[in-house]
Amino acid sequence: MKPSDLVTEPQIQRIIDLEWPMFHSVKASEPAACQEEEGTFRLMRWMSHSVLPPEVLDPMEAQLVEATAQGRNLMTEKYARMAGQIPPLRDTPLIGEIVAVEADWMLAVNRRYPLTFTGRGDQFSTYMAADLETYSDATLLQYHAFMRSAQAEGRNLVEERYTNLFQRMGWRDIEASEAQTRMQKFKCCQ
Repeated sequence: MKPSDLVTEPQIQRIIDLEWPMFHSVKASEPAACQEEEGTFRLMRWMSHSVLPPEVLDPMEAQLVEATAQGRNLMTEKYARMAGQIPPLRDTPLIGEIVAVEADWMLAVNRRYPLTFTGRGDQFSTYMAADLETYSDATLLQYHAFMRSAQAEGRNLVEERYTNLFQRMGWRDIEASEAQTRMQKFKCCQ
């Protein structure tokens, strides 16, 4: 565990505690099985937030608290946007810039680990844009600044997120999973 995790882990858990009831209550035309799998939801949302600093998590948490108090379901809005059922929730070039950088990072991860990350590009951008549209202006500004800083440092936040996920699932890193998949394919072809 990194020193920064000691600060962000409790906050990430509070954020997920606010997100889960929203996600669980999304009314979809075809209910998704994952809405009943709280553990999977929590793990994936943890992965999404695991690389974010307090400067991003603070306004995110504040917005979720406010939305909950107002009876607003940000997850319903996100999935309605993904399905094209409602117009854009906000119009700012920050969203396009963030999605473009994150999509490039995802493409790099797809290329580096093709056995683990096949076919995730198209849905990734749609999901990311819809998620970002539910963010407050304060969260978007902080997220954008953090993303630009990470980009300037040569970091790939998508790879960092998935590394965190794979480590939480017991792997050393993504490469270890990729190597095992490669070996399994090799054994199948003999």
